[in-house]
Amino acid sequence: MKKLKNSELNRIDVTSFKSIKKTPLIVVLDNIRSLNNIGSIFRTCDAFLVSKIYLCGITAKPPNRKINKTALGSTESVEWEYFKSTKKIIEKLKSKGVKIWSIEQVEKAKKLHEIEEIDKGIEHAVVFGNEIKGVSQEIIDISNNTIEIDQYGTKHSLNVTVAAGIVVWKFYNSLN
Repeated sequence: MKKLKNSELNRIDVTSFKSIKKTPLIVVLDNIRSLNNIGSIFRTCDAFLVSKIYLCGITAKPPNRKINKTALGSTESVEWEYFKSTKKIIEKLKSKGVKIWSIEQVEKAKKLHEIEEIDKGIEHAVVFGNEIKGVSQEIIDISNNTIEIDQYGTKHSLNVTVAAGIVVWKFYNSLN
């Protein structure tokens, strides 16, 4: 096996990215503190053709040098919008028929590995919360459902970028 060079990866340019069909998935960031985490989530969303990111509350927005450091240009390819209130954007999305999934450890959460069929006929939004407090209870209360990522070690805590990578990959594979 030969390691591929960047020129062999068949990357598309930003213009092409903006014109291709996207995964019917929206990512909502609920008060994410770390600029590096925000940038990394932009890269994940670019990799899996996420249709849009909503940056909410204290979540910083581009242009920002620290976001750009980990985003590596994906803030230019992935469509994004800032909302001061996470609740308002969730209510707006729900009114348009988007199914809202909060990613959080709560009673009766669906285990990610148990989710077999994700409805391909509708758009979905996944909400990721603050690195310390998680998704706010107010948002959990208005979500259609919650997902917990199965964990088997002693910590039962994942960095938000890791959680986003796992969940977005699952939805990408289920919706495409």
